[in-house]
Amino acid sequence: MALKEGLRTWKRHFRLLFLLIVGLSGLLLYGIPGLRHLEIFIPMGTCPPARMLLLRDNFTGLLRLWARPEVLTCTSWGAPIIWDGTFDPDMAQQEAIQQNLTIGLTVFAVGRYLEKYLARFLETAEQHFMVGQRVVYYVFTERPAAVPRRPLGPGRQLRVERVLRERRWQDVSMERMRTLHAALGGRLGREAQFVFCMDVDQYFSGAFGPEALAESVAQLHAWHYHWPRRLLPYERDARSAAALAVDEGDFYYHAALFGGSVAALRQLTAHCARAQQQDRARGIEARWHDESHLNKYFWLHKPAKVLSPEFCWSPEIGQRAEIRHPRLLWAPKEYALVRD
Repeated sequence: MALKEGLRTWKRHFRLLFLLIVGLSGLLLYGIPGLRHLEIFIPMGTCPPARMLLLRDNFTGLLRLWARPEVLTCTSWGAPIIWDGTFDPDMAQQEAIQQNLTIGLTVFAVGRYLEKYLARFLETAEQHFMVGQRVVYYVFTERPAAVPRRPLGPGRQLRVERVLRERRWQDVSMERMRTLHAALGGRLGREAQFVFCMDVDQYFSGAFGPEALAESVAQLHAWHYHWPRRLLPYERDARSAAALAVDEGDFYYHAALFGGSVAALRQLTAHCARAQQQDRARGIEARWHDESHLNKYFWLHKPAKVLSPEFCWSPEIGQRAEIRHPRLLWAPKEYALVRD
C-alpha cells in the first residue's frame, strides 16, 4: 500500500514538473520577452574535437572551428556552422575571385514593403554584400517603376522582375518559391553560379562575403537556435506536406535567408512549391508558410553549410556574448503598416 501511495505521489509530482517546464518554455518562446535571456543557459552542444580539426570549406580551406568553443560549430552530418572567427575572410575573397563567380541576390518587394524597406536593403547590400565580387540583384515587385535606382559598384547589376500582387501577404510569402524556381531556370540561373534569397525587411550591418557560399546554405533562426528540437516551431499537422514528427528535425532554419548553387536551389524551390500546392489541394496551410516547407526540405536534404545567427540577427533579442559581428539585421516589423 505504501509503495502504491509513493508511486502515485511520484507521478503527481512528475506531472506538475512537466507542466511547469512546458509553461516556462511557452513563456520564454512567446510570452515575457525578458525571460528569453535565460535561454543562453540552454547548452547548444559541442563539435567533436576530431571533426573540428578536419572540416574544410571550398572557399576558406581548413576551418578554425576550435576558435569558438562556446558555440556549436558543426552538425551531426559533418557540415560546418559558420561563426565569426572560424574562417579566413581574405582567403574566401580570393577563392571566389579565382573562380570568376557571379553571385545572385534575390528579394521580393511587394506592396508597402517596397517603400518601407527596399532602399535601405539595397544601399546596405552595396556596402557589405559580397564586396569585390560580381553581383546581380534581382528585385521581384508588382511596381517596377517604383524601384529606387542608385549607382552600383563595378561588376554589380540590378534586374527588376514584375510579379503579380497576391491577395494576402501569406500568399506573397508562399508564391515566391514558385517564382524563384522559374527565375533560376531562366536568366538568373544563366547569370549567376550561386544565389542567396533574402527577405526585404532587413538590412546589412557587416561584411557578408564568400565564406557564406556553399552548394546549399541554411540560416539558424535567431529566435530559436538555443532551443531543443521538441520545442521548435515545426509544422506538426500531419496532414501538411511540411509536417515533422516530434523526433524529426535538426535545427530551425529561417526562411529570411537561404542560398546555394543554382542547381541546388532549383531542387529546393521545386520541392517547396510542390509541397505548398499539395497543401492547397487539401485545404490546409502550414503554420509558418514557406518557412515550414523550407524546414521540411532541409530535414530531408541536409544543407552543406549552416550560417550562425550572426549572419541574420534580430536586435530585439538584445546583445549576446556569442553574437560578435552581426552581418544582417532585422528591421523593425511594422506589420500593421505594411501588411494589407
